[in-house]
Amino acid sequence: MSGLLGARTCSSPGEASDLKYPLGTRLREPLTEARFQQLFGDEEQVQELPTEPGGPRLCRMWRRPASACSRLGAWRLLQARLPPLRWLPLYRWRAWLLGDAVAGVTVGVVHVPQGMAFALLTSVPPVFGLYTSFFPVLIYSLLGTGRHLSTGTFAVLSLMTGSAVERLVPEPLSRNLSGIEKEQLDAQRVGAAAAVAFGSGALMLGMFVLQLGVLSTFLSEPVVKALTSGAALHVLVSQLPSLLGLSLPRQIGCFSLFKTLAAVLTSLPRSSPAELTISALSLALLVPVKELNVRFRDRLPTPIPGEIVMVLLASVLCFTSSLDTKYNVQIVGLLPEGFPQPLLPSLAELPRILADSLPIALVTFAVSASLASMYADKYSYTIDPNQELLAHGISNLLSSFFSCFPNSASLATTSLLVDAGGNTQLAGLFSCIVVLLVLLWLGPYFYYLPKAVLACINISSMRQMFFQMQELPQLWHISRMDFAVWIVTWVAVVTLNVDLGLAVGVIFSMMMVVCRTQRVQCLALGLAEGTELYRPLRESHRLLQVPGLCILRYPTPLYFGTRGNFRRILEWHLGLGEGGKASPKPDNLPDTVAEPVRVVVLDFSGVTFADAAGAREVAQLASRCRDVGIHLLLAQCNASVLETLARAGVLDRVTPQQLFVSVQDAAAHALEKLELTGSTICTVWI
Repeated sequence: MSGLLGARTCSSPGEASDLKYPLGTRLREPLTEARFQQLFGDEEQVQELPTEPGGPRLCRMWRRPASACSRLGAWRLLQARLPPLRWLPLYRWRAWLLGDAVAGVTVGVVHVPQGMAFALLTSVPPVFGLYTSFFPVLIYSLLGTGRHLSTGTFAVLSLMTGSAVERLVPEPLSRNLSGIEKEQLDAQRVGAAAAVAFGSGALMLGMFVLQLGVLSTFLSEPVVKALTSGAALHVLVSQLPSLLGLSLPRQIGCFSLFKTLAAVLTSLPRSSPAELTISALSLALLVPVKELNVRFRDRLPTPIPGEIVMVLLASVLCFTSSLDTKYNVQIVGLLPEGFPQPLLPSLAELPRILADSLPIALVTFAVSASLASMYADKYSYTIDPNQELLAHGISNLLSSFFSCFPNSASLATTSLLVDAGGNTQLAGLFSCIVVLLVLLWLGPYFYYLPKAVLACINISSMRQMFFQMQELPQLWHISRMDFAVWIVTWVAVVTLNVDLGLAVGVIFSMMMVVCRTQRVQCLALGLAEGTELYRPLRESHRLLQVPGLCILRYPTPLYFGTRGNFRRILEWHLGLGEGGKASPKPDNLPDTVAEPVRVVVLDFSGVTFADAAGAREVAQLASRCRDVGIHLLLAQCNASVLETLARAGVLDRVTPQQLFVSVQDAAAHALEKLELTGSTICTVWI
């Protein structure tokens, strides 16, 4: 039994209790913090800390590089930075190779049309989507820790990058460009997209150096899901001109979604019947195939590659019917063979694209880390968030030299890789082989591919993001706070844009966390007779109370935002109003005993941290209690809180004999102070 007093079985309802003490017979003396450290603390640590307060920390900082310089430390560091050195020797070639090969080829086949489609979202030529489906995947396979993660082009990032590209390199108002002018415009936009990738990669590498992998926690699950769902609506609306064969300028900035809708509705009479027909037929094929892959994923040996089938059929139809010349259907055109020449992005653009690179870096890491963690939990392995920062940072940074735009893990291709039987990062290498074949030899066969088909692929790939809204009823049932965060983020993304919507979502979710610390619920508790259990008084009428004793538990951090609420609650319970006047009753507090409080126990087990303002509030409370003759006891303060209170001067007003390791010890000491031998304890849980 962890308490200091023994427990006796309660008598039956019809019998009178023979307990003389609330908790029965005494077993030991109450333990103060000083006595506990004397009995159970580390003597060496206690002796060393006062003389050299910074010694242990400096030693740890010294030992870390020293251990890294040893052979074993260097090998472990190399294994941590190159994960294949860990998982490749343990690779089960017979059991996993076929699954990785099939999954890699399947994902690679999807990467080809999706890469070209997402390039249109980025406002760059389609071939650069293929580059982004090759280099980042290859780099992540060597550096990433997510065994089931599929990286490459991602619609949300493409949309965000496209907005930045359109702002940095706007299209001339005349829109009647010659071939040379069109090539120059495309080159400038490719350079801007590569600069954004370089900037986001450099930011993630900086976050890795500072070990800021924990930052991914600031993008909560409701924020990420609302962001991707709202961005999917942006993708749908932005592809409407391509579906209808309309040549419209891309809208950027706030309310761009509504501006695009207005422009499309105004231009509907000028839509192309041929491209509208192609779009309708493409969606009629792609959407049912997506549904079949989802519903029969357990029965199908591999998902049906509806995208590549649609690409081949549309290319053959356009070539045989000469749709590009007869009906002016927009086609992909010539895809250059091979790879682009490595080129350093323009560093002069970095100051202009920094505001765009930061949200892209955060979304890249948040989406990738959450996906990697989800599948790591499902298949019982671990990932390293900081190594993920390094992998995605280098992936974006190096791929920008080959004119790639920002990339990350993709929800659709990751799910496809898992369903197809992928087991390790080796599947990414097989995916790269498929894209490599297209870049080197098969590119010319996509010359007659209609761009309307790529727009349909973009829309159909958003299926999973659209269906995230189905989780809203369940989210409302679980947590209405998270539901509010989801709705506010989604509305901000849809009405403003993705960047501002992300900022609004993060700020609002942080405000919700702060508001929860402000809404402290008060429960009146009593001591269950014959036990050490404190239960709400409303649960039973057979709970014990002691006149003159009040135990307060504060289950939230004590900082500048909660100090006012803390003061009001304490003043009301202890009768410490200014000028002798009774303090007004705070909201949601129950009525307590009217007798004056002689001893108060503050249970700080729920106070995870305290800042200077909160510590000063406790110091003032100690002084006020001493002035009015109330004996103050503190229980269960953690080390950091106790250190902050000491620096604020609380220990000058509270002796070590008033600091206890548990509420039970403090309550037993309070009973001795009150010289009571029975009856009840008044406990209030704030």
